[in-house]
Amino acid sequence: MRAFYVNDVPSFIKQSESDILGEMAMNNPFALEDLQRNAWLEEIRLLKNVLGEVGRGDIIFEYSIPRVGRRIDAVYIVDGLIFLLEFKIGAKEYSKYAIEQVTDYALDLKNFHKESHRCLLIPILIATKAPEIVLEFQEMKEGILEVSKCNRNTLANMLKLALFKFRAKDFDAKVWIDSPYAPTPTIIEAAQALYRGHNVSDISRNDASAVNLNQTTEAINDIIDRSKREHKKSICFITGVPGAGKTLAGLNIANERHKFDENEHAVFLSGNQPLVDVLREALARDESARLDIKKNEALTKAKAFIQNIHHFRDDALAMQEAPNEKVVIFDEAQRAWTENMLLSFMERKKGKSDFFMSEPSFLISVMDRHKDWAVIICLVGGGQEINTGEAGLIEWFDAIRKDYSHWDVYVSEKISDSEYTRGLSMKQLFLDLEYVVVDALHLAVSLRSFRSENVAAFIKAILDVEKEHAKKLYDTLRNDYPIVLTRDIDKAREWVRMQAKGTERYGIIASSGARRLRPSGIWVQSKINAVNWFLNDAADIRSSYFLEEVATEFDIQGLELDWAVVCWDANLRLIQNHFHYYSFTGSKWQNVRNKDKILYLKNAYRVLLTRARQGMVIFVPNGNEEDITRLSIYYDGIYQFFKEIGICEI
Repeated sequence: MRAFYVNDVPSFIKQSESDILGEMAMNNPFALEDLQRNAWLEEIRLLKNVLGEVGRGDIIFEYSIPRVGRRIDAVYIVDGLIFLLEFKIGAKEYSKYAIEQVTDYALDLKNFHKESHRCLLIPILIATKAPEIVLEFQEMKEGILEVSKCNRNTLANMLKLALFKFRAKDFDAKVWIDSPYAPTPTIIEAAQALYRGHNVSDISRNDASAVNLNQTTEAINDIIDRSKREHKKSICFITGVPGAGKTLAGLNIANERHKFDENEHAVFLSGNQPLVDVLREALARDESARLDIKKNEALTKAKAFIQNIHHFRDDALAMQEAPNEKVVIFDEAQRAWTENMLLSFMERKKGKSDFFMSEPSFLISVMDRHKDWAVIICLVGGGQEINTGEAGLIEWFDAIRKDYSHWDVYVSEKISDSEYTRGLSMKQLFLDLEYVVVDALHLAVSLRSFRSENVAAFIKAILDVEKEHAKKLYDTLRNDYPIVLTRDIDKAREWVRMQAKGTERYGIIASSGARRLRPSGIWVQSKINAVNWFLNDAADIRSSYFLEEVATEFDIQGLELDWAVVCWDANLRLIQNHFHYYSFTGSKWQNVRNKDKILYLKNAYRVLLTRARQGMVIFVPNGNEEDITRLSIYYDGIYQFFKEIGICEI
């Protein structure tokens, strides 16, 4: 249920404590422990006294916020104002953790809860035994106040002061309670929520402008069911712009089919080791805390759900039997290895010099071992190949054409876009292949940048040096999705700190080839621990919050931040409206002429520039005329280009 208890204030005051507690307990899906029972009774008694003085409004207990997997202790709606009440019964201080907790609730509702968009949200932390402090209200951002702090004795005065100071148009509390909650979770939050049993519709938007993730899931489920029923083998390609929700769609399918049939089995596979590590650890930490089990036990379970594709491949090499899984989801399928890359690996690691298959071909062959049916789902990101030996989408179709033409192929028409096919037309791509077009297999709108739908298109225009188009796109997003420019790394750090509220995550990112940012304190050769960087809190120096350790495109692909410092080095220079590509070798820059390496470098910056959900600051150094590896001319071109687009310098 959306809430455990809802009532108007006069009825709430008249109702007995035991009846209120019984209703809350009945709607609580978990066993009611004494600690929780006693906390609820304290909250009920306190609010009966306090709200009795106001005598109007509506009270809601334990209102669900699926995206963060928690419930607000109480929501009080009166005179068009929404008070978010977080109780810390017996607490003697206003802890930083509790302040961030109620801040996150307010931000979540303002961003993703339809009826909260137009309302004033007033978050209040009630630490019942904490010292009395001056009652005041300050604006955090439009429509949200900073967290107010009070104890059990000052809550009534806090509410009265707010009702005196603020005026708003009244509304029906039931409309607010039943309002659509349409969040855009980070992939970490999404994985945790799905794992807890939430449906994807609980944690994703349902915009008319986007292909709903439910439609994609339904389309894939139809294909799986048909393949199962008709004993067929099928391969589906889900495409989408950066941040469109491909990984979320894949996790949702894996989660649904994982529970569907004990003889079916489904697994989410990724060659992106940082993503695998972070998601597994996030699931394990969350489940360990919720179920009070050892983290190692929770981690073992998470490893069965999310696996490294290379481990799956190596297991298949060691045996000839079909795998347990009938449904496999390959994340970032365009990053599967070419035949030469896989042969090189086999020679070095396995002692095999006679292995002549690309990774797509081998992975299909593994699933082809099933005698009756099997389904492969490939999640394909446009312009996301960033490393030597990544085959791209074309290799999958070559493998199907050559050896697996008996497999049914499902795609969307968008698969012919240049980001996926490297310039091949649909006719060339599918030469001599039969395929079925399913529109729902393309996710066209970025969900990562929930504040603006045009971020991915804007970044593409930048990397294609389409200045006028970039200008127009920037004008559409500048108010909702802040992008600023600086030549001072300390200003960049301060900007993201000031933008972030609650536990919104921020960090510094740069290209793995950005070797000459080191004088600015940006050392890309120092490897981060992705789990610590993405999951640990602001008190941990290894976390992204400290703005010391730098994540590269290899660390952050598939993951995201709320706010990012994107650092630009001389490996990608803009000269006379054309990008020039360089790598730093030994003590000097060298031209990159290999077409694949040019593509990887361009895509590295595409990955970096599409990681921020809410906004970013781009740091472009000034250069140094006394250092031939950091001359100003290397940086001034891209800096001027950003200025001409309209990006403001801080």
